[in-house]
Amino acid sequence: MDESPRATPEYLREGFAGQRMVVVARPVVSAALTRPVTRRLLVTDAGFFPHAARHGRTRPAGSREHILMVCSGGAGWCRTPDGRFDVQRGDALLLPAGVSHEYVASERDPWTLWWMHVTGADAAELVHAAHAATGGVLSHLRDAGTVTALLARVVDGLDAATAGGLVRASGAAWNALTEVIATGRRTRGSTLGPIERAVEHLRATAPRRTAVEELATMVGLSTSQFGALFRQQVGVPPLRYQNDLRMARARELLDSSTMPVAAVASACGYDDPLYFSRQFTKTHGVPPTAYRERQA
Repeated sequence: MDESPRATPEYLREGFAGQRMVVVARPVVSAALTRPVTRRLLVTDAGFFPHAARHGRTRPAGSREHILMVCSGGAGWCRTPDGRFDVQRGDALLLPAGVSHEYVASERDPWTLWWMHVTGADAAELVHAAHAATGGVLSHLRDAGTVTALLARVVDGLDAATAGGLVRASGAAWNALTEVIATGRRTRGSTLGPIERAVEHLRATAPRRTAVEELATMVGLSTSQFGALFRQQVGVPPLRYQNDLRMARARELLDSSTMPVAAVASACGYDDPLYFSRQFTKTHGVPPTAYRERQA
């Protein structure tokens, strides 16, 4: 991708079909920064912009808050004092507060973004740790789906518009930033270990299921070795991880489209819509229809 900035940028800040966005009122932010938990890490804004054509921002003086953006589809670019970076699917941008930047969606293939702004006593330390681990503002995530699922929980927490919701958003934000620290790679071409190769295969082929035995053979491990290493490095068994991928895709479709639940089920690899609804309810605590209606 090689797209230069236009001479007279006409970027859109928001207003994308299917978007979700929550901005916390500044008096609420000020109060939350005096309370336990949220004073350490507070999300002030968060959202989801699907297929965000002409999306872009220019901030010569930077933002008041630190910004995490995760590209789950499409592409774009970002410029900071450190240079210009192409952003592709699976990449994370972590922009420190007060640092000038410009970012723009690709004209040919606009990105889909999950994003949040954070502040608080521990925010700068988390951002610094992420930059030290990944080599700068741009990193490629080993498992972007885990981070976008956490950002979806951030948006849900802010959507509640309660003190408890802010605390839940802070917890999910902390986990999202630590996932960037733990799983972000400096380049997309970094050598992958066997479990990382398996995870990338699962993400590339989702929602199709792959048997554990097939995954183990693919990466040169016995089934028992593979299962133990996968649980150790990813935190859940392989089949649970595949289910989580399907559920993450289901949430994204329910958030960003008007597809009927049966069509969402099919797109996520479930032939039986009733079974899909039971699995979704088991995972999220509400049926798919209720999950979608919570935004109304």
